[in-house]
Amino acid sequence: MKLEDIATISGKGGLFKILKPAKSGVILESMDDAKTKLVATAHHKLSVLSEISIYTTTKEGTAPLGDILKKMNKEFGQDLGLDSDADNAELKSFMKSVLPEYDQDRVYVSDIKKLVRWYDILLTNAPEIFAEPSGKAEDEKAS
Repeated sequence: MKLEDIATISGKGGLFKILKPAKSGVILESMDDAKTKLVATAHHKLSVLSEISIYTTTKEGTAPLGDILKKMNKEFGQDLGLDSDADNAELKSFMKSVLPEYDQDRVYVSDIKKLVRWYDILLTNAPEIFAEPSGKAEDEKAS
């Protein structure tokens, strides 16, 4: 599974695996134990994880979610040392350690909580997301 295969829906907690297109939208399956299926239609605000970025103070202005998730995995592995219920100061400190240049005015604590929850869901249900793409290391050595 890749980030392109996973979505979030505004107003609904958790993450959803994109199964296939339907006549009126796209069929999704929740990435929790319930494995609830639903059809996301045009009135749902659906975001694919590969298209999500976090605001930064850099020239680019954002950092891709995929890069941040991989950095979190590289630095913390299976245990981030906190969960989404941690206090605000601890969450902000964590975010600063992962992405020092994150925009503190535009990235809210609720966004950091969501990032931590998503990380846990992905670690459990789609750990392959954190693996390096095969062939990438060889390509870099060859150049």
